[in-house]
Amino acid sequence: MNRKQTPPDGLVIVDKPSGFTSHDVVAKMRGIAKTRRVGHAGTLDPMATGVLVLGIERATKLLGHLALTEKEYLGTVRLGQTTLTDDAEGEITGSTDASKVTRDAIDAGIAKLSGDIMQVPSKVSAIKINGVRSYKRARDGEEFEIPARPVTVSSFSVYDVRDAVAEDGTPVLDLVVSVVCSSGTYIRALARDLGADLGVGGHLTALRRTRVGPYKLDSAKTLDQLQQELSVMPIAEAATAAFPRWNVDAKRAQLLTNGVRLEMPDEYAGAGAVAVFDPEGRFLALVEEQKGKAKSLAVFG
Repeated sequence: MNRKQTPPDGLVIVDKPSGFTSHDVVAKMRGIAKTRRVGHAGTLDPMATGVLVLGIERATKLLGHLALTEKEYLGTVRLGQTTLTDDAEGEITGSTDASKVTRDAIDAGIAKLSGDIMQVPSKVSAIKINGVRSYKRARDGEEFEIPARPVTVSSFSVYDVRDAVAEDGTPVLDLVVSVVCSSGTYIRALARDLGADLGVGGHLTALRRTRVGPYKLDSAKTLDQLQQELSVMPIAEAATAAFPRWNVDAKRAQLLTNGVRLEMPDEYAGAGAVAVFDPEGRFLALVEEQKGKAKSLAVFG
């Protein structure tokens, strides 16, 4: 009985359903895990499905560091129509015959959107402009600009090009694409910009996130499955999967948990967040190297 009352520390990899906001999933998980202490790493738009990483109890302290990792998506881009939101959720704002767009032109457009690029996020997004969410400004009919920001698109591939006809009779092309990108990249903005470059407009009609950092879809569970059995990745296992591991002896472990800034081995220089473990394999802290010393990011031990 007691075990039920003590929520486990760890990560839950959820296969988010379409139509749910990331916050909806967090609210649902609070009920399933019977704790208020639940958070998520990196939002997914309501339309999108797939990997959403949740932290329970002490694992919420990992989330800010996990949110920065690389992400992978499968999606469908429709060329020939633009929408208010750059995805299928928004009303259609323009239609253009896309049937004459060639595969070579598509590949050239995708090449321009690959690598290190400057991207303007969608206006209907959660980006804050002077403290106000962009989507709120858009809903209120404001005229405003969102500054472009640097993102990295490591891979942008087209698996299939399908001829289709939109509901208004416009000949369109549906591209099945896969994207590997840095945190903060908007896939619907890639769809919008590809369509704009090709002169026919574009928007995203489907999106599935298949990976966040080391956490993949094959380890994700649906909310219904989690309702039946709460499957939590222990915090130590989650940290080992996501960060370089530094094993310290008992003396160093004691010093570290007392707030002493230890000397770090050279191999961790510039590695970002590093997970520290004691001789018993307990996860003690996330640290990063700063001037040769371990600067504490979050303590767990």
